[in-house]
Amino acid sequence: MPGDAQDGSTFVPVADIEVDAVRPVQSGFRLEGRGTDGADYRMEMHLDMPVDRRTRTVLAELLAQSEWRVERRIRPPLGRSIRRGRTRATPE
Repeated sequence: MPGDAQDGSTFVPVADIEVDAVRPVQSGFRLEGRGTDGADYRMEMHLDMPVDRRTRTVLAELLAQSEWRVERRIRPPLGRSIRRGRTRATPE
């Protein structure tokens, strides 16, 4: 089901994922789960700041209870934008 973002861009869902496992990696977490499409997914989240052990534990617990929706932006085909440019040009 396509949705419109506030900037007018259209996004479509790629996958809905229920997180089954969260593993710490060097600068963040690796989340693994199964999508509603039956496929297995792996996502990595990197943090740009150091996180102490207690905060890392709390974040891992929160992420383990999460569900993620991955969406992507729909872009018009390249040919369509080229044709539009040609129709706007006025012959001299």
